[in-house]
Order: sequence, then C-alpha cells, then structure tokens
Amino acid sequence: MSGDTPIDLDAYFNRIGYSGSHAPTLETLKALHYAHALSIPFENLDVLAKRPILLDPVSLQKKLVTDRRGGYCFEVNALFAAVLRQLGFDLTTLIGRVRWMSPEEVDTARSHMLMRVELPEGPFLADVGFGGLTMTGPIRFETGIEQETPHEPRRLIDHEDGLELQAKIGGEWVPVYRFTMEPHRRTDYEVASWYTSTHPSSIFVQFLIAGRPQEDKWLSLLNRDFKIRGLDGKAVTRRLDSADEIAEVLDSYFGISLSEDDKAVMLAPYMDAWRAMP
Repeated sequence: MSGDTPIDLDAYFNRIGYSGSHAPTLETLKALHYAHALSIPFENLDVLAKRPILLDPVSLQKKLVTDRRGGYCFEVNALFAAVLRQLGFDLTTLIGRVRWMSPEEVDTARSHMLMRVELPEGPFLADVGFGGLTMTGPIRFETGIEQETPHEPRRLIDHEDGLELQAKIGGEWVPVYRFTMEPHRRTDYEVASWYTSTHPSSIFVQFLIAGRPQEDKWLSLLNRDFKIRGLDGKAVTRRLDSADEIAEVLDSYFGISLSEDDKAVMLAPYMDAWRAMP
C-alpha cells in the first residue's frame, strides 16, 4: 500500500536464511518462496490469546521477522507480498474459499489470502501460508496440468466458482481452496482476518493450528496432535499430554518460543476442551 513503511529486507533475508539474487525473476521467486515457507511457520497462537492480528508492514516485520514468530495466511502472505513488491515484482493479491477437509455441501467464506505474480514466463500463483499444506514453490496459472513443487504436486482446475487449487497427497487429488481473479486490498483482508480471528465458529479461535514444511517432510500440529508426514503421504502422529509438551514441540520443531505468560493465555485455557476431543 502506498506510503507504508518498507520492510527491512536485510533482516527478512536473514530470518529466512536467504542470500541469493534480488532481481524480480522466476528463479528469485522460487528461491524466496521455498526459503520463506520453510523458515516462517503457519500458526494462530495470537488468535488463541485474543490478541489483535495486525497486517501493516511495521507489525508484520516485528512479529514475523524481529520476534521470529509465525502467523496465519493473512500475516505470512502479506509479509511475502510486501517483500516481493519491494523487490520490484508485479503482483495482485487475491482471496479464496478454503475447501480442504470441507464437505462439498458445506459453504465456506472467503478467508484465505494468496497472490498472482506476473513474470515474463507468465503469471504464477504464490502462497506461503496454508498450514500443513503450505506450498513450497509457485505454480503457473495453467489449468488441468500436474505441476511439480519441491514437495507434493499441485494443479489448478476450472470450477464454477472460479479456479480450484488441488494438492496430490498419497496419489489422490484433494481440493485446497477456490478463488477468483478479483484483486483485494489490505482493508479486505483486515475484515476477513477480523472474522477469522474473532467469530465463535472460526476454527482459529477454537483450535491450535501450526504447520511448517521441511526439506523432506511436513510438520503439523492440531491441538494436541503433532504429525510428521513424509512426502509419500505416510504420517506418524504423537499425542501431547500437557501445555508444556505442546510448548516444547512448538519450540523444537516450529521455532516458536513461548514464555510462561504466553502458555497461560495461548494454551492453558483450551487444554480441557482439547483433551475432550477424540
């Protein structure tokens, strides 16, 4: 957004361990996308703590870069979009309806941020913030073809609601989200984020959700269930018994260190409800 405080690119590159080219090319986009996805986790801890989710560059820089936290889609993709624009990339931010794990008959709201990046090779979809299915590389805006990423294959298909992104997991195509090409602005995301982070029916105010891809696997945390999934789709799940165990996993696997005060507002109030779940 015009007039915003610029991102400290040196600090951002240090955060994601990136030392490559700054030129606005496809190669740079792929390298940044991969480094960002593996370094900055998806997580909703501030939502559970009932803290406001701020999407301006100064707040994103402090939380995701300086404080080395993660965030959910509106945060991590807003930071990534700001960095790309600062580097000279031409992009449009979009919004989608999540279909992952949702029955077809269940309507879903527009609650996921993604972006379209224009390059000489054509337009590409970039998205560094989708929990345990975060993309580790951009894909072309071409429908009906399987496209490789550093992790599982993706594809776009035409749908009556616009386009549907799918992921191939264990040999099966599963829907991730649907979206149209209508551009969206920060004010649109602030409204969607406010709903996502405050409405009683939102999963983000009820469940702990964290995700982080690693070079050869996926890490995900849903409440007390910590899952490590290989690229072949096979997964091992460990159930965590206490807030201290959850905090240890967040620190060791997601790079998120919680203070005792953090645990008291982010985890402790929800433990009984999470233990009651199957």
